[in-house]
Amino acid sequence: MKYRKLGNTGLDVSILSYGASSLGSVFRAINEKEGIRTVHEAVDRGINMIDVSPYYGLTKAETVLGKALKELSRDSYFLSSKAGRYGDNTFDFSKRSIIKSAEESLKRLNTDYLDILLLHDIEFGHQDEVIDEGIEALIQLKRQGKIRFFGVSALPLSIFEKIIEKTELDVILSYCHYSLNDTSLLSLLPKLEQNGIGLINASPLSMGLLSTNGPPTWHPANEKIKEICKKALLHCKNKGENLSKLAIQYAVQNERIPTTLVGTASAENIKRNIDWVNEPINKELLQEVLEILEPIHNQTWQSGAEEKSK
Repeated sequence: MKYRKLGNTGLDVSILSYGASSLGSVFRAINEKEGIRTVHEAVDRGINMIDVSPYYGLTKAETVLGKALKELSRDSYFLSSKAGRYGDNTFDFSKRSIIKSAEESLKRLNTDYLDILLLHDIEFGHQDEVIDEGIEALIQLKRQGKIRFFGVSALPLSIFEKIIEKTELDVILSYCHYSLNDTSLLSLLPKLEQNGIGLINASPLSMGLLSTNGPPTWHPANEKIKEICKKALLHCKNKGENLSKLAIQYAVQNERIPTTLVGTASAENIKRNIDWVNEPINKELLQEVLEILEPIHNQTWQSGAEEKSK
């Protein structure tokens, strides 16, 4: 496993990190013991960055993860969780809510501190509240030693542009913007690097668009995006290749992307993902797939009140 610096945090994070949303049965019902085994397998194989949220499975993911982490040395991993989103349409970025959420997460995760705490999907909140109360809560938690670093997560890149101008952040989590079909995250890198902000890249499979099973029915992408991604999938299958493998390899090869999150509750899947990272990418196949995906390159979907109002 390779490791890279996460901004100015001083953390050396594995280029592949573990997203624990699957432990909340977000995608399918999971076997708790298998989920715990998956976490242990990830850490044993060199992954040292784990991300979760109370939103995933309505605290189930944190609860299962906490059981897994109880059996691991605290210095063998960096732990990131979130606050502010608690349901599909339940958001609260008030100072009181963020502090309460963080303290509850600490208990579920069986730890005295979080390495990182992120305000979750801030495009759905009122931006004044996010800055004046949410960020203020994070600053207080950092002073108290309950978190080491803090930041925000969101889908629209424009949200990061705006908040970086208004406040100092240690880390951001961006998803679905550095993958085979969308590399628009590259436009944000100079600003992140200039400010020493660490970057967590999530969803290299674009929330299932690039997975071997195809996207879930609820995926917000339009039909054109789904159709073109399906063409790429079929192209790989016809060549006896795996689109998910190509997507994960592509995401981690960029030296300017410190770490990329992948989620699974299967020990076999996490083993396979780690093996993929250590294999050379098929450059010929990569070029073919990028050409197939070119018509939808950097096309995304709406997320949050601000985006919908445009």
